[in-house]
Amino acid sequence: MKVVLLAGGFGTRISEESQFKPKPMIEIGGKPILWHIMKEYSYYGFNDFIICAGYRQHMIKEWFADYFLHNSDITFDFTHGKNDMIIHDQHCEPWKVTVVDTGLHTMTGGRIKRVQPYIGNETFMMTYGDGVCDVNIAELVKFHQKHGKIGTLTAVMQEQQKGVLDIGGDNAVRSFREKSYSDGAPINAGYMVLEPKIFAYIDGDDTVFERGPLQKLAEEGELMSYRHKGFWQCMDTKNEMEKLEKLLAENRAPWKVWKD
Repeated sequence: MKVVLLAGGFGTRISEESQFKPKPMIEIGGKPILWHIMKEYSYYGFNDFIICAGYRQHMIKEWFADYFLHNSDITFDFTHGKNDMIIHDQHCEPWKVTVVDTGLHTMTGGRIKRVQPYIGNETFMMTYGDGVCDVNIAELVKFHQKHGKIGTLTAVMQEQQKGVLDIGGDNAVRSFREKSYSDGAPINAGYMVLEPKIFAYIDGDDTVFERGPLQKLAEEGELMSYRHKGFWQCMDTKNEMEKLEKLLAENRAPWKVWKD
């Protein structure tokens, strides 16, 4: 099953970093967050990736073009007047990576529509290239296959940002407690499984996937949620990037299910 990764936006909310590179290429622990997401899928046996690139798309292509070289033991032999390259050992994942320039200003739905020729008529997965999660992807796929609907998204609880108040009719605060995940509302965390019928719901480049197509699926009863109670974190801001960096540095990164 192929995995589609949305990686074409401008990342304006983390412009301190994204002015130099696409947001999915911002590094956590020395590797792009895109790489971390791919490692999650690879852990569950999914190694065929289609990256929907856009903003500074050449940087994504160049990073993968050099990936094999940077993760191999190589001899460069110039002794016979030629440039012979001998590969002794390589440490790359068994990935097939297709990077597609889906346009600079294309919306999320349009980007998915543009990679349809690379997906074909088969079920595929899709997620955003700026968020990590410890969802069991194998169980997610089983859930999707069992219900038989067009789409499945992973739903997580969004933590409240403020303390919770119990206020009476006389405006007196009767109780106060700190926020908890149970106080939040479920949100779309990505990590979707989609049937090829989804392409019929996407009109073109201006289609925002989260508005038109997903809303229509919901109205038709064709969208299911896989409730995930574990970790999920997007990287919209510099603070969120630093949070992920700290978790990884302290060996407390829940999304890191693979072994080094």
